[in-house]
Amino acid sequence: MDLDRPIAPEPYGLLPTVPALTLRSDDLEDGVPMPGPFTAEGGSTSPELHWSAVPPGTQSVMISCFDPDAPTPAGYWHWTVWDLPADIGSLPTGAGTPSGNRLPAGARQARHDGGEHGYLGAAPPPGDRAHRYVFAVHALDTPSLGLTEETTPTSVAFTALFHTLARGTLTPTFQH
Repeated sequence: MDLDRPIAPEPYGLLPTVPALTLRSDDLEDGVPMPGPFTAEGGSTSPELHWSAVPPGTQSVMISCFDPDAPTPAGYWHWTVWDLPADIGSLPTGAGTPSGNRLPAGARQARHDGGEHGYLGAAPPPGDRAHRYVFAVHALDTPSLGLTEETTPTSVAFTALFHTLARGTLTPTFQH
């Protein structure tokens, strides 16, 4: 199969502009290939993430990981977690377990596009170009999005859009 296709735009560049948060990781670097443990082949361990510059009025946080380069019309969601308390500023390595038992109380996870809850590591098709994995943290103006774990990642992102006060991204890559 020929996977030659146009490069998808950076997804958050297409949305209304909001102030920037600083998103960093002890496990990942922006623009650098993702280490093995954070890929599907390496065990699908969610990376450590920490953020700062959360604006006043933030009542909760949402985190997502999206692959805009997946050969689908709508990209591929690898992780979506929301209703995180506003007063936390990080998640440890491995927080995105399917059970969610390493997340703060009250946090919720949607099913990734592979159909399960939790973080699904990078897994581009063999032979395809390097994919970008856009990790995003969103500061929200509501304590809860009022959604269930059966809500799709796209619906979570759409709902959060109307509550986003600030956003930060970190974009490692991966290629087989």
